[in-house]
Amino acid sequence: MTYALIFLAGLMAVVVWWLVRQTVNVTPWVEQRAGENLNADGALSLPPVKVGLGVFLAVATSLFALLISAYHMRMMGTDWVRLPLPRVLWANTVVLVLASIAMQWTLVAASRSEPERVKRGMIAAGALTFGFLIGQAWAWQQMDAAGYFLAANPAYSFFFLLTAVHGLHLLGGLWVQVRATARVLRGAEAEAIRLSIQLCTVYWHYLLGVWVVLFAVLLHTHD
Repeated sequence: MTYALIFLAGLMAVVVWWLVRQTVNVTPWVEQRAGENLNADGALSLPPVKVGLGVFLAVATSLFALLISAYHMRMMGTDWVRLPLPRVLWANTVVLVLASIAMQWTLVAASRSEPERVKRGMIAAGALTFGFLIGQAWAWQQMDAAGYFLAANPAYSFFFLLTAVHGLHLLGGLWVQVRATARVLRGAEAEAIRLSIQLCTVYWHYLLGVWVVLFAVLLHTHD
C-alpha cells in the first residue's frame, strides 16, 4: 500500500510539473498566436482549460489516495475475505495501454497536421477505451456469477468501488474525446482541436497510471 501511495504522490508531482511546464514552454502553434495568450502586462497566460484539468487531476489523485488508504484499513477487519481476481483484468490493462498509446500517436499526428492519422487515432483510442469499460463490466459480471455479491463481501465491495470510480473518470474523458472525434470527422482542422487532443492525451496517460496502481493493489490483496 505504501508503494501505491508513493506512486500516486508521484503522479501528483507529474501533474504539478506539467502545469509549470505549460507556463514556461510555448509550443509552436501558441507562438503563432502569441497575442491571444498574453496578459495585459505581457506575461504568458495558461489556458483556463489546462488549469482546470490540472486542478481536477490533483483532486482525483487525492480521491484515489483516500480510497486506497480506506481499502488498506478495511482489509485489516476479521471479516475480510481474499478473492480471486478475474483474469480479464489483465486483458483490460493491455487494452488501456493501447488506448493511451493511440492517444499519444494522435497527438503526434495533430502536431504534424496529418488529419487522416488524427481521425484514425481518435477512433482507435475511443474504441479501445470503450472496450476497456466493457471489459470492466465483464469482470464485475464474472465476480457476481462466482457468488461474490456486493453487499455480502467487503472485499468485493471495495473491488467494485475502486474499479467503478476509475471507470467513471474514464467515461467522463471518453465523452470529451468522442466530441473531439466528431469534430474531426466533420472536417475540423487538426490545429483547431489540438488543445483538446493534448488534454485528452494527458488524461489518458494519467488514468492509465492510476489503473496500474489500482490493479497492483488488487493483485497484492487478492488471490
